[in-house]
Amino acid sequence: MSKKGENIYKRKDGRWEGRYIKGRNKSGSIKYGYVYAKKYNEVKTKLIVVKAELIGSGNKEYKEELLKGWCDFWLENEVKNVVKSSTYAQYHWLCNNYIVPFFENSYLHNITEDKIQTFIITLEKRKLASGTIRNIFALLRKMLIAAENNQLVLGSPYKKIRLPHKKNNSIIALSRTDQRKLEAIAFNERGCSPIILSLYLGLRIGEISGLKWSDIDFNKEVVYIKRTVSRVKTSFETESKTNIIISTPKTEQSCRVVPLSNKILYYLLSKRKHSESEYVVTCKNNLAEPRVIRYRFKSSIKKAGISDTHFHILRHTFATRCIEMGTDITSLSKLLGHTSVKMTLDIYTDSMLESRKEVVQRLDQLMFDEFKNVSVR
Repeated sequence: MSKKGENIYKRKDGRWEGRYIKGRNKSGSIKYGYVYAKKYNEVKTKLIVVKAELIGSGNKEYKEELLKGWCDFWLENEVKNVVKSSTYAQYHWLCNNYIVPFFENSYLHNITEDKIQTFIITLEKRKLASGTIRNIFALLRKMLIAAENNQLVLGSPYKKIRLPHKKNNSIIALSRTDQRKLEAIAFNERGCSPIILSLYLGLRIGEISGLKWSDIDFNKEVVYIKRTVSRVKTSFETESKTNIIISTPKTEQSCRVVPLSNKILYYLLSKRKHSESEYVVTCKNNLAEPRVIRYRFKSSIKKAGISDTHFHILRHTFATRCIEMGTDITSLSKLLGHTSVKMTLDIYTDSMLESRKEVVQRLDQLMFDEFKNVSVR
């Protein structure tokens, strides 16, 4: 189905026609070129190829490019083959839902700093989180830098944009009481429970979904995190077309080794004896995708009488319990697979409040001991 601003139309003869700026005649009027195909997707692909050739040839007239057209070209030719499928799907979603609707009729060479700043203000008025706005701007910035490298943008209009202050949302973990309630439900599961794996190993849902028995070294008592599973939108012409993608973890640090405690080791050994699948957490003897794990989790918290929440709270609970037990932040960061210790500190700073209180109380005790030896005249 054609979209506004694409210059793709269905002809009366049933074929699809795509129009692009080919150049200008002597009078300065725009000359258009056309491509044809039986299907919409074929025409769209042909347009992308033609535009790539025009950009590569340095065609001056092609500088009059709508942001919408450049966005399609950039995603297809400069992004798709260098990022993961999940990242590409996220970029595509952000572009189509935020960037393209605002700049739909804007030519690249007319995009200014004021225009981008207005865009940011518009996003703030929509009550989007500061982190989301920053992500959208980062994507727009990458797109404009690529356009600038192809001489499609005048100057660098993205350089002096004022962004909303980054806010760190408070991390919520399960109370010890709710954790015990949920564990009681999880331990009664016939197969290996993703709830237990997240609560006691701190694994992400995608990492749990992709975990195989071969990733666990029972002799060395460690588990190797090697892959992640996600459900990604693979067709952008329909709203519901998605596929399961198995890939390497999100960052280099996410590929990590997590040690197993004695009880978790025993738990996993007991579950492996009865497993007929290569995957640790299963659905019909195959991997249980994240969507299935979330569905089962919702059922478990309902049985446990816990307020509705998200699966990721289990990972937050793991981190919070580690902090409460005095785990140093560097070790915790490694266990969680964070890209830096700073990231761990930024996320779990509120969870460390009790530790900070304990430090202050120790100092207070020191002060009291010194004070009581001072005689008051």
